[in-house]
Amino acid sequence: MAEETQATPKQRSKFKKIVLWTFLVLCGGAVAIALYTWITLPNVTGLKTANPVSTSLMRLQAAEAAKKGIKIAARREWVAFDRVPEMLRKAVLVSEDANFYSHKGIDFEELKASIKQDIKERRFARGGSTITQQLAKNLYLSGSKTLWRKVTEALIARRLERALPKNRIFELYLNAIELGPNVFGVQAAARHWFGKDVGELTLEESVRLTAIIPRPLKSDPRTNDAWMKFKGRWIADTLFAVKALGDEDHRSLVAAFE
Repeated sequence: MAEETQATPKQRSKFKKIVLWTFLVLCGGAVAIALYTWITLPNVTGLKTANPVSTSLMRLQAAEAAKKGIKIAARREWVAFDRVPEMLRKAVLVSEDANFYSHKGIDFEELKASIKQDIKERRFARGGSTITQQLAKNLYLSGSKTLWRKVTEALIARRLERALPKNRIFELYLNAIELGPNVFGVQAAARHWFGKDVGELTLEESVRLTAIIPRPLKSDPRTNDAWMKFKGRWIADTLFAVKALGDEDHRSLVAAFE
């Protein structure tokens, strides 16, 4: 039986140096990438007073249409925060980010739950993004579901939170979010789906509009398909649970989604 060859002290020392240098190179690369990402993040301070002319999502959709020889223009109409019905705002909060006014851009409890589900299903199964993160993605990033995009999204969200008041972030979100085929913002969506100003939306219409946020290209808020029944009742029950709805309004809403 052949004897095992033992590494000499010189060989062990050389191996340790290789491991150390490899570790240092990897760490240096990670730091360099992180610094580059941080330096190249968008400057969001202008959003304090200026409304964005377009969003990354709008530009991506226009580019995709152009490849097919089609020219499209986003349907959007800016609306001030205080003109958005209170119940629409509350419905969006309970549906998309209940802790919006208490976190600093990232909801770590929701993020933890999202990561657990993603690992369990071995895919990006659950969003876990806050309103601020969704705004960061809509304004500046692509829709690709990659780990690096999520990191960049979180960094931009932190910048937004440091630079802007909460209501301004919410206002930007309500005006940038996709709510139909090439329809962006709650004002354009109210006109597109219900033929009225956002300030005229009923409680039921506000809930229906909120329900299509996760799937704006697959749902029609005027119909009672399986998704609308599920999501509409869920929003109604959640609003009732947080005492944003009284008994009568809750019963009426639940009945509307049967």
